[in-house]
Amino acid sequence: MSPYCALSPSPKSHPFSSTDTRFIAPTRLAQYRSKCLMNRRGFAFKGIVASGVSVMGSSVITEPVEGLERLPYKPEGYNYWTWRGHKIHYVVQGEGLPIVLIHGFGASAFHWRYNIPELAKRYKVYALDLLGFGWSEKAIIEYDAMVWRDQVVDFLKEIVKEPAVIVGNSLGGFTALVAAVGLREQVVGVALLNSAGQFGNPNAETNKSEESILQKLVLKPLKEIFQRVVLGFLFWQAKQPARIESVLKSVYINTSNVDDYLVESITRPAADPNAGEVYYRLMTRFMLNQSKYTLDSALSQLTCPLLLLWGDLDPWVGPAKANRIKEFYPRTTLVNLQAGHCPHDEVPDLVNKALMDWLSSLTPESSSQTL
Repeated sequence: MSPYCALSPSPKSHPFSSTDTRFIAPTRLAQYRSKCLMNRRGFAFKGIVASGVSVMGSSVITEPVEGLERLPYKPEGYNYWTWRGHKIHYVVQGEGLPIVLIHGFGASAFHWRYNIPELAKRYKVYALDLLGFGWSEKAIIEYDAMVWRDQVVDFLKEIVKEPAVIVGNSLGGFTALVAAVGLREQVVGVALLNSAGQFGNPNAETNKSEESILQKLVLKPLKEIFQRVVLGFLFWQAKQPARIESVLKSVYINTSNVDDYLVESITRPAADPNAGEVYYRLMTRFMLNQSKYTLDSALSQLTCPLLLLWGDLDPWVGPAKANRIKEFYPRTTLVNLQAGHCPHDEVPDLVNKALMDWLSSLTPESSSQTL
């Protein structure tokens, strides 16, 4: 996930979570407030930013980090693949063991700008844009975590076509995990960077009362109208470039990499006419209905080595989650980094080294599909 991509108000309430609620809704919205709305205020704003809703003009792409090669920014994108009738964007470089990189909520393949060139010196690197994000199609569908799992699984089958390692940040981390479970015969390793997802709550209520006629015919339609009005206003308000940069800087401890390249790679996808509807669906249908997908459920089915590259200074997903994952899944290697939510872009040199050290340790025995 990109830095502005943790969207729910509490890590205990949704697997793709944030504890940050810095955005203060305008006072003009006070008359519409409800407890539910106010609890979701912070993640709604960040979701807007993550969806790239600013309509900035072409910006000057700044110089890369000294000493690191950077993926050239291409407004037209790199390669495209048709999946279930939808246009999917991806980057591919290098030769060797395939490494598939999966971005977080609101980001794209370009968020791996400092990792792709370095990793491609020893491996065949793919970076994939998830459906609804980046340069991939903004499809009007019912979004679900399993849609992205299926996309990655089919990408491995149709494009990669050989054993591979999957690497994901935030939402992309959870996607990598469930994809590895879905295609265990082809995935030989998984690396997670400040992954989204939550552990199941055995005390959570599982019974839902039957929906009444009043709720179905009156209250639900009114709620949707209300959500569209409020989220539409927030979507419009967040089109200010300064606001986007501010949110980005809130999760990068070292903000030097919050540059024009990064902002442009987030904002350009907003030009798609379907971007607003995709955002609305993610906010109201995907983000609020994820409790059935848990880390422990996925980890209990994983059968390959796991690497955690964790930014310990992440204001949203702290090191406690990494420690719990390692405790739950013994075949885990944990590398702690002094970085925020997106260590691959904030400290790319450290991430590249740690990832390549771990990759070089993978052997047929260590990546065996039996625990």
